[in-house]
Parts: sequence; C-alpha cells; structure tokens
Amino acid sequence: MLEIDPAGRAEFLRYFSVSHETLAKFDRYAELLGAWNARFNLIAESTLPCIWNRHFLDSAQLLKFIPADCNTIADLGSGAGFPGLALSIMSNFEIHLIESIGKKAEFLRAAIAELGLAAILHHQRIESLHNIKFDAVTARALKPLPQLLKLSKPLIKKNSLCLFLKGKQVDAELTESARYWRFDSEIFPSLSDPSGRVLKITHLQPKGGSEKNGARPKIR
Repeated sequence: MLEIDPAGRAEFLRYFSVSHETLAKFDRYAELLGAWNARFNLIAESTLPCIWNRHFLDSAQLLKFIPADCNTIADLGSGAGFPGLALSIMSNFEIHLIESIGKKAEFLRAAIAELGLAAILHHQRIESLHNIKFDAVTARALKPLPQLLKLSKPLIKKNSLCLFLKGKQVDAELTESARYWRFDSEIFPSLSDPSGRVLKITHLQPKGGSEKNGARPKIR
C-alpha cells in the first residue's frame, strides 16, 4: 500500500477547498500512480510519498491563472498527468493531454477511465497535432523555454496564454527565448516549491519571420 505523507494532503487542502468527490478522485489517482509506477517508472519513486505537495498542489496552482472564459487547454508532454490530469479532476475545462510515449499514454488512458474524467488523450507527438487551437497551453518539466514556445505557437490563438511550471533557471530561459520570440511574461512564486516558479506567457510572436507563411524561429 502506498504510504503518503498526510502533511502534504493537509497543505493541499489549506489552499484548495474541494469536494469529497474530488478528494476521492485524487486519492484514487495516487493509488493508480503508485501501482503503475512499480511497473513503468512514470515518476521518481522518491516523490510518491509527497505526491500531494510535489505533484497535486504543484499542478493545481495553475488554476488561479486560467481565466473563467477559457474553454480548451492543451497539456504538452503530460507524462503521468501533471499538470493536465490534476487540472481535469479540479475543473470543467476541456483538457487535452498530449503524450507520445506509449506506457505513459496507456496510464493516462486508464486513469481517465477509472476516474471518470472528460480529458481527451492524444497519443502522438506534439508536432504532429494539427488543425486545432487552444485557449491555454500548459507544461511541466518538459523542455527549456525556447523549445516550449516553439511547440506551443502552432497550438495557440491570438489571445491564448501559456502556463509553464519552471525552476530557478527561468530568468536565463527567458533571456534565451527573447532571442527568438516576442512575448509578455510574468513570473509567480510556486506554492509547492520555494525554488519553483509559475511562468505566464502571452502575446507570443516569432522574431525574424512571417507568421503568415508559417515561418518559425530555428531553435536548436
């Protein structure tokens, strides 16, 4: 049986007042992840006992940055479901989980069914998702910011926003990204990690190319 630090659960509830049904879904999510992780190593084993703070709270904190009129969200490289699956448990947004790795997609599919969620799984590479635009894009521990912006741009609308869970290198990543992109950015402290940051990006546009003809910055 998965041993979970109760202090993390209490910390989560200090920030978010959720229903018993939502709590039950998170408890079941933790059980599922513990069982699947023993076979597929979806997340670091050492983080399972602190799943409420390290993963659930870290993901849920994005909710306060998502406007109420947002309808669709793309979660890039969803992995074990952070932040996308956690956001799906806590909200009515239409959340699309994009994951190319088979074992992770298999877990996400099983979790969606078991938890009765409306999340939509795309088992494919982010670059292969075409003809669909989202109101918001999220990602966690996927790629450095310049590459994240390149992946996000084809998926967003004019007024869409990007929300990325980043670490202490976020300032350096913003500096590097400014070589290729124009954007507005805001940085917020993380609720779950003193060294973590929530990065909000809006008005994303490429530098040095015409968006009309599909040109995008060449980023290594």
